[in-house]
Amino acid sequence: MSADLATLLDGLTRMRGVRGALLVSAEDGITVAGALLEEEQGPALAALAATLLARVRELIAETGHEPPRFLHLQSAEGLLLLAPAAGDLVVVSVAGREALIGPLRLEMLRIAEQLD
Repeated sequence: MSADLATLLDGLTRMRGVRGALLVSAEDGITVAGALLEEEQGPALAALAATLLARVRELIAETGHEPPRFLHLQSAEGLLLLAPAAGDLVVVSVAGREALIGPLRLEMLRIAEQLD
């Protein structure tokens, strides 16, 4: 992982409630860079994020709308957040329910813009 990518994700992982952050290839679901508390979950999470984003893009394209800039999934245990970036990359965060969603969303969108 390049130092620049590590620095970008490091800011996310320091935010309240964030359990991990990944930079994922949307095309093949491979982790480009990542920092997770439970590293063994990385490949599965990367694949899930890429598949989810691809399916949402397909469904939204069928309605004639622009692709999403941000996806927010919430469960009883926490959050899965995705911010598509330029080309083939997706910024992914996993967070607990205690996470402050607003600042986290803004930081993810900022990172996605830097990758453009």
